Amino acid sequence: MQLATYRPLGRLLALLLALLLMPLAAAADQLDDVRERGLLRCGVNGEIPGLSYRDDDGDWSGIDVDLCRAVAAAALGSADKVELIPLTTAERFDALRDGKIDLLARNTTWTQARDLTQGVSFAAILYYDGQGFMVPRSTNTLSALELGGARICAIADTTSIDSAKRYFQRHQMPMELKQYPDLKAATKAYLEGKCTTLTTDRSQLYAVRARLEQPESQRILPEVISRDPLSPAVVKGETRMLDLVSWTLYTLINAEEMGISSDNVVTAKARAQTDAVRTLLDLDGESAEVFGIEPEWGYRVILAVGNYAELFERNLGKASGLNIKRGLNALWSQGGLLYAPPPR
Repeated sequence: MQLATYRPLGRLLALLLALLLMPLAAAADQLDDVRERGLLRCGVNGEIPGLSYRDDDGDWSGIDVDLCRAVAAAALGSADKVELIPLTTAERFDALRDGKIDLLARNTTWTQARDLTQGVSFAAILYYDGQGFMVPRSTNTLSALELGGARICAIADTTSIDSAKRYFQRHQMPMELKQYPDLKAATKAYLEGKCTTLTTDRSQLYAVRARLEQPESQRILPEVISRDPLSPAVVKGETRMLDLVSWTLYTLINAEEMGISSDNVVTAKARAQTDAVRTLLDLDGESAEVFGIEPEWGYRVILAVGNYAELFERNLGKASGLNIKRGLNALWSQGGLLYAPPPR
């Protein structure tokens, strides 16, 4: 009787021991899904030149777009293996959490509240932006401190709303805030005279002004009233995807600092001897093994889109027509904030 009682217990303990000793199968994650699909789905804006913009011919451009292409080059071997999905401000986080996109690269400000409550993880700062104001030159307004009593067009569900409220309260200036669902609607209202000023990130103000028939009719005021670090994001908990996106961006920054560009990366690969260059380009495949992707992913990234300076120049700098200065987005060694962990 006693022996019969112990036998089931013995079998149960043996089973538990066997389960504990069994090798655990690697759990599938988002990067696995992307590689199995052979396509990176990237959520973008689509209406802001310089950041992400689709023209009348269906061609895409922008620094957000180039980041998506860079991640595709790293993960899938080709910058063309990306689907760019336009999203509104209101739907961007839902699209990421619901699995409709793999990566959000939609001029999104990295804030504490979003980081802690939206179920997403921000990768790294792609662009240091800040909120500003645009006014008609005909008003002779030269400073945001002259905007007391202004009617302000702004985009709903963005950090611009609270930043504008804080700025006017701090300076004890009255104002009327008019909210619109997107930049297109806010700009239309502003140009129709429903507001005396348009407020949003300065990168967007430059983009709006550049597309006007008479850009010189508008003035972007000098004040920057907020810190808006724009960062790509992935779903919270997808650590391998997060690491790949982060290190893809770091590779773009480090490549600029090391003087490696799309023009010379082939030569740099052929002549690579230092550990820093070999690590940047992943010539020995060490980081690729960690990510579970093909070796030389850093080389593919730079060959496909260039370094950070190239991204900035063609999308935001003189070559783009926006003529935005590097400013905070210059390398740390050139007076800016751009800084990445070293490739070693």
